[in-house]
Order: sequence, then C-alpha cells, then structure tokens
Amino acid sequence: MAHRFLSSTNRFSARFAFIFTVSLSCTYLCYSIIFCRSTIMTNRGYEGRRCPPSKNAGGKKLLGNSDNCASLEVRSALDETAAQRGSSDLRDQTKAPATSGSHWTDMKLRNMSVVQKYGNKKLPNALIVGVKKGGTRAVLEFIRIHPDVRALGTEPHFFDRNYDRGLDWYRGLMPRTLDSQITLEKTPSYFVTREAPRRISSMSHETKLIVVVRNPVTRAISDYTQTLSKKPDIPTFEELAFKNRSLGLVDTSWNAIRIGMYILHLENWLQYFRLSQMHFVSGERLITDPAGEMGRVQDFLGLKRIITDKHFYFNRTKGFPCLKKPESSSQPRCLGKSKGRTHVQIDQEVIEQLQEFYRPFNIKFYETVGQDFKWD
Repeated sequence: MAHRFLSSTNRFSARFAFIFTVSLSCTYLCYSIIFCRSTIMTNRGYEGRRCPPSKNAGGKKLLGNSDNCASLEVRSALDETAAQRGSSDLRDQTKAPATSGSHWTDMKLRNMSVVQKYGNKKLPNALIVGVKKGGTRAVLEFIRIHPDVRALGTEPHFFDRNYDRGLDWYRGLMPRTLDSQITLEKTPSYFVTREAPRRISSMSHETKLIVVVRNPVTRAISDYTQTLSKKPDIPTFEELAFKNRSLGLVDTSWNAIRIGMYILHLENWLQYFRLSQMHFVSGERLITDPAGEMGRVQDFLGLKRIITDKHFYFNRTKGFPCLKKPESSSQPRCLGKSKGRTHVQIDQEVIEQLQEFYRPFNIKFYETVGQDFKWD
C-alpha cells in the first residue's frame, strides 16, 4: 500500500517538473524573440547616424561618418518638414484660404528655426536690381513668404556704393540659408549703375536678375512725388523734366527721366548676362494680378508655386494689394506709409509729351525682352 502511494507521488512530481520546465522554456523563448526584435529595429533606426566619440577614434571611414553627422541631422529635420509640406498639399484642398496662408506662415517659421541652427551665410543667388518706384519692395515682400526664399530686408547698395568693402562684407549681411534655399537681396539703383552688371557677373555668372518695370511716365511722376515729400522747395515737375517745354526738349540728364529709358540700361546688362537670366515684372500687373506676376517670378526662380491668390487682398485705401493676415497676427501685411502716396497732379499735355518722348525707347524695349507692357 505504501509502495503504491510512493509510486503515485513520484509520477505526480515528474509531471509537475516537466510542465514547469516547458513553461519556463516558452517564457524564455518569448522574451528572447521580443528582445531580439527590439534590438534589430533600434539598430536599423540609427544605422549610419552614429558619430564616433572622437575624431581620432578610428580610421578614414569613421572620420567620414563623423563629418556627415551634422548633415544627417539637417536632412532629418528637412525630411520632417517635407513630409509636413506634402501632407499639407492634401489639406489645402479643404482648408479656407486664410487657414492655408497661416499654415504656410507656420511652415516658414519652422524652416527658419532649422535655418538658424544649420544654415550658412551665402552670396545671393538672385537679385532684384530695379527699377526705383517700379514695385521692387512689393515683389520682395511677396516673395519673402515663400519657405524656400531668404531675403535681406534692407538695401545693401553693395554693387553701386559699397563695392570697396569686399565680398566677405557683403556675404556677412545675408541671412542664413540652407543649400536648398535661395538667398535674395534688392537694390533698385543697380539697374541704372553702369558698373553693376560687370561687378555682379564677377561674383557669379549664373546670378538670376529680377527687374520690375512700370510705365516710365508714371514712374517719373512717382519718383518726383517721393522727392517732393522730402524736399518741398524743389522746382516743379515740368521745370525739371524739360529743357525747353515749348520745343518739347526733354532733359534726359534728370535722373527721374533717365531711369525710364529702360532699353539703354538693359543694353549694358546684356553685355554680361543672357536675357534668359533676367525676368521682367510688370509693375501694373503686379497691382491688378499679384498672384499671376508672383507665379511667374516663382517659375523663374525655380520654385514651387506656393504664393497664390489666397495670399492677397486688394487694399482700396492704398490702391494696391496686401498680404492677408496670418492667424497668428492681428494685422494684414501691407507696405509702409511711403508706398501708395497720392501723386502730384501733372498737366495732361505734359504727360502726353513725355509719352511721345518715351515711345521709341519703349518699343525697342518690348522687342528686346519679348513682352508688350502696353504703356502706349
């Protein structure tokens, strides 16, 4: 009886030991699989992104990896931004214009934070070279909302007044940009500065040039109006514009008149740059169709068309378009008080005489650039 009881107890113990061993083995196997999978995924996620603790820690291969560490961080940040931009294209189809505009403002701010951390100061890829009172400030402010453009806000006047300071000084003025971004500056007086084309060409033969042009008679009146606001004692417009009004002799030595003889200045630029490197913006169409004109500017610069109708509204008080306010701001973005001022009233006969004077210059300009600006 005792023997039978012991035999039964031994069988129970053996079964218990077997079941316990199998359970423990399965548990160990599961943990091993989970740990192994986690390790593999972690290694894949960080493969190629590890930097050595010291530049002297290994051979050329390790040094090569360390040189790429910063660029990998930049690429990662840009990939995240690109992914956000790609998904935004789908969202834009259902969002209201103001919301979409706010989205791109947010994208611009995020890009700027990446640029400040990883960007470099570079010489400009593109310049707005003219013309004064043509609409250059509007083009600059409009194009600056593009996330792939960084622009200098002030006019450096490097190629006309400060050239002796050197390219390092000029580069130091520029905003930080990434390799994928365009650096831009504007100085309208470059277009009428004889030395500017040669100097810019010496900096880079591939520089893209933007010229904002406007009816030369209207431009001259606007120029005079601006000067009069600063110097109220200057002679009248008619006195400055003509050597002899009764004979119709226009004074081409007056800068306000000479600037509008666009073809004379363009011929100087074409000695150093191909016409395909120059883009001419219509100052009139910039007011009536800002999205269309800025679309063509974006095409010329090789940018995606991000600036569209949804970014603009027409300010009837100023008489020109303004940028719609982003949700983060309480005010829309309009040009300053000096822009859109009421022009001095000029006798119609004077205007007609100047139109006749400019007509041959305008026609030759149209033929050269392949555009009819319809100023006549």
